[in-house]
Amino acid sequence: MTQQLLPGYSIHSGTNQDRTLLLQFMQQSYQEIFPKQNFAHLTRTVEQYFSRDTPLWWVEESQNSKVKSQNSKLADSRQKVACLWVGNAVDQVKGDRHTYIFLLYVKPEYRQRGIGKALMRYLEDWARTKGDRQIGLQVFQSNTLALDLYHKLGYQIQSHWMIKTLEEGSREQGRAGSRE
Repeated sequence: MTQQLLPGYSIHSGTNQDRTLLLQFMQQSYQEIFPKQNFAHLTRTVEQYFSRDTPLWWVEESQNSKVKSQNSKLADSRQKVACLWVGNAVDQVKGDRHTYIFLLYVKPEYRQRGIGKALMRYLEDWARTKGDRQIGLQVFQSNTLALDLYHKLGYQIQSHWMIKTLEEGSREQGRAGSRE
């Protein structure tokens, strides 16, 4: 079912046939933040987690845009300009199940038009109908546009995800250095 998200943009549910396109959007999203990284491993993420229990929505331009085909003829197309993919998580403090955002991506040329904000509002309404009382997400610290959006929408930092890169052989060095 397709419905208007904003003037000029419609939203509709994705299907199982959208795996390849979802993967492309995920790779584009991560590639923007980490341009030198290979994200082929995201194929496993989509294979493992994309199901009817993890809804996917696409945003398209509502009006047919005219695009030149390879034959130089004008053809109608509806370009997907954004997507939202969600699942479920459990709040480890309270134990409540809640909606968790796997991916929110708006193509760069469509940003600053209110699409991300509208998608978040759409998701909040959807989550409320399911009885969820919160939405969780992870955002990279370097993704300032996304951080600004989430802060403006009232999202707050609940925890910090910390990582340590382990160098080969550092375990042995740590043991050797701790001997007395």
